[in-house]
Amino acid sequence: MLNILKESLWNQFGASIDMLKNAILLSPDEHWGSNNKFFYNAYHCLLFLDYYLTFPAPKNFSPPLPFTITTPDKIPTDAIDDLVPAKIYSKQELLDYLHASREKCLQVIAGLTERNIHDRWIEQEENGRNYAMLELLLYNMRHVQHHAAQLNMLLRQGINNAPDWVSRAKEER
Repeated sequence: MLNILKESLWNQFGASIDMLKNAILLSPDEHWGSNNKFFYNAYHCLLFLDYYLTFPAPKNFSPPLPFTITTPDKIPTDAIDDLVPAKIYSKQELLDYLHASREKCLQVIAGLTERNIHDRWIEQEENGRNYAMLELLLYNMRHVQHHAAQLNMLLRQGINNAPDWVSRAKEER
């Protein structure tokens, strides 16, 4: 039972990550720096993809593409929350981060066991999340798909194009 669960979970989670990748790839280079809404959305999604794949819950999370925490009066208008990237990273930097997080996700899912699938992921902050490992993976997958859909909408609005649906994770050889 665990093997089919891991296979199915990876096929669908990997497909969500692939859809995010396809949206980032389709974003025109000439619009990259000028469409901050697209960038902030993609960055936010990648940051939390990585964060929610860090077991146990990270106390001092430090992603490869750093951010700062800012006050509401200093949040850029296109930013999604108070975790603001240290700079506008290049498309390639985001794609490299996506690739690393995709590999991390594959390893986390491959490492699921009858025992650790029930382990708790507990944020230390007040009112923090407290999820079983399996539930957090599903939550994270839904978060990625949510933002991939938002990026596709921005692409439709901006260039009248969006990537196709990905039904299962693509194999990278």
